[in-house]
Amino acid sequence: MTFTALPEHIDELGHVNNTVWLQWVQEVATRHWGAVAPPEHVDRYIWVVTRHEIDYRGNVGVGEIVTAETFIPEPPRGAQFDRCVAFRDSRGKRIVAARSTWAMIDKASGRLVRVPAEVAAPFLA
Repeated sequence: MTFTALPEHIDELGHVNNTVWLQWVQEVATRHWGAVAPPEHVDRYIWVVTRHEIDYRGNVGVGEIVTAETFIPEPPRGAQFDRCVAFRDSRGKRIVAARSTWAMIDKASGRLVRVPAEVAAPFLA
């Protein structure tokens, strides 16, 4: 996915605010889930974040574009699944890297559930 830094994304330091990077991480993750998971999984499960780690090695200002790529680094652990997102600037330099831990919830019960192998399979390399 690509994102363009808009005026409302910019903080008092003149670059994209940290909270905006988190919004973009969530948008990438949500779209990836919706694009890859079969409809019956999307209908049955929902994900919530339990942890974010973000490394900032650069930033962008108004009008600049970043490209985000995501991957799942390893199989799930119980109800949890880690997802990585890397943002690159127009020169291809990685400027922000995030690793988030997501937990799976069964929509009907509202409870955490162990990630089934068939749910994880389409996301693993």
